[in-house]
Amino acid sequence: MPHLAPPFTATRVLAALRRAGDPSSLPFLAAYGIDVSRAFGVRVPVLRAWAKQIGRDQRLAQALWRSRLHEARILASMVADPAVFTRRQAEAWARDFRSWDICDQCCLNLFRRLPRPHALALALTRRRAEFTRRAGFSLLAVLAVHDKAAPVASWRPALAAVERVAGDARPMVMKGANWALRQIGKRDAACCRLAMPVARRLARDARASARWIGHDAVRELRLTGR
Repeated sequence: MPHLAPPFTATRVLAALRRAGDPSSLPFLAAYGIDVSRAFGVRVPVLRAWAKQIGRDQRLAQALWRSRLHEARILASMVADPAVFTRRQAEAWARDFRSWDICDQCCLNLFRRLPRPHALALALTRRRAEFTRRAGFSLLAVLAVHDKAAPVASWRPALAAVERVAGDARPMVMKGANWALRQIGKRDAACCRLAMPVARRLARDARASARWIGHDAVRELRLTGR
């Protein structure tokens, strides 16, 4: 495991990222649609280990985000402090997304821990930019797994959002909407009873993007046995 020693300043962390990078891994990442133009090739387990050492540090997170470096932004999502991170900052970061993995890491590590994350997710699904809109659906998918206390009825607006954007054929939006639909349906039998009719309607839709979202969800929800 590459070493990270205190003090954990932005300058020292960025230097450690450069040292820990493996450029030979970048073609592999690029093959999966990850933007590697500002990447070093540092593995996510390394970033998680460093984040555990650093702890919550909002000032460091903001400095790392401003660097615009790929792994620095993923690490920023891990060390940002949800107690002080604001909705305005979340929307600003989401407008900056240029790669699906940074988008999804921010949703998993940070956005789901903010106050009223469902409202944030729905707001992001209404934004026009491809990766910002994906962030809304990625956050819904993450919440479907991690927000155990959310009542069944609270997922109706999320499913309505999936139907609303089903005609958006941009790949990151399609995949995000499909992911959210599948994860909501897999929560439990009651959620599946809400999600399956949506999936079936989309599977019969005239729009190719909607049909893909629906067919894939129907197939997976059937396999779960819900």
